Amino acid sequence: MALALLSAGCLTPSAGNGSAESLSSSDRARMDSSATAALRALYAGNPAARELGRKAKAVLVFPDMVKGGFMFGGQLGNGVLLRKGRPSGYYNLTAASYGLQVGLQSFGYAMFLMNDSALNYLNQSAGWEVGVGPSLVIVDGGMAKTMTTTTLRDDVYAFVFDQTGLMAGAGLQGSKITRIDQ
Repeated sequence: MALALLSAGCLTPSAGNGSAESLSSSDRARMDSSATAALRALYAGNPAARELGRKAKAVLVFPDMVKGGFMFGGQLGNGVLLRKGRPSGYYNLTAASYGLQVGLQSFGYAMFLMNDSALNYLNQSAGWEVGVGPSLVIVDGGMAKTMTTTTLRDDVYAFVFDQTGLMAGAGLQGSKITRIDQ
């Protein structure tokens, strides 16, 4: 399983040295297209996400995340920050985990940055550790049904979508988001 995860990592643009040369123009175009299509599909199937998108300062979309593990696990993927529907940055998300877990899964992940504070934190940090900065809320089906404009009080709302494969278990996980085009 770990080999499959590492192989998938070889298919995505490398974070490289964090410079603008890390992504070719064809990588950027492919990532832009993939992120825009994934966000459009999320909006089509989830009215709460569509409403958040209207109010968000920006949306960070990771359309092709890969997660795998057997006791030790990891996940990785590259994403695009969309502001007013236009790409304004490219990011890498990596995570490591340990615990009772087994499987391989792919999924999309969208983070709705609701205010300037969350957006500034993402832009100014040298790698955003999820759970250490702005408040983050993972939106599930039940919460999505009860969201209204008056209940939106957090900095970042996240949706997981288009899950395929199987990943089971529980464990401790840490995630880091790093800009790959300084």
